[in-house]
Amino acid sequence: MQRRTVLRTLTTTVATAALGLAVAQGATASAATPPSQDTTAKATTSADDNPFRWMDLDGLRAEYRFMCPAGHCVGYWSLVLADEVAQRRYAGGEFFVYAPATGEFGFFLNTDIASRTVKKPAQVRVVDSDFTRSHPRFEIRYGNPDQPKKARVVATATTWM
Repeated sequence: MQRRTVLRTLTTTVATAALGLAVAQGATASAATPPSQDTTAKATTSADDNPFRWMDLDGLRAEYRFMCPAGHCVGYWSLVLADEVAQRRYAGGEFFVYAPATGEFGFFLNTDIASRTVKKPAQVRVVDSDFTRSHPRFEIRYGNPDQPKKARVVATATTWM
């Protein structure tokens, strides 16, 4: 009986050592390997996938960001206020996305939650959605969303067809 216990212990120890050696050698080999061409291709592809590149942006700029809801990271493009527009003083209203031709409202992506209005310029983030694709012109306005025609136009995005 003792012989069997010693044999099992010895077998487990040898297997663990062999596995540890294989993992250590694999980590060293992968660290010494230069990065593949695929990672470079993926990095340049994400810049080429900008859905807003054909839009005329006034007061807005396209920005590529990462978000990790529930631990699964996703890269996405969004429109944010240009630096000179975001640095202006805003008081007494809210930012909202508005399509003047139809009177429809869009939404902002506030962290991972869609919201119709935001209070701070840094929270203005418009993602590629059905709203942005179906309206050739939409505006970021600041003021009272209940009276959109009286609100100040802060930025515009126009798709020329």
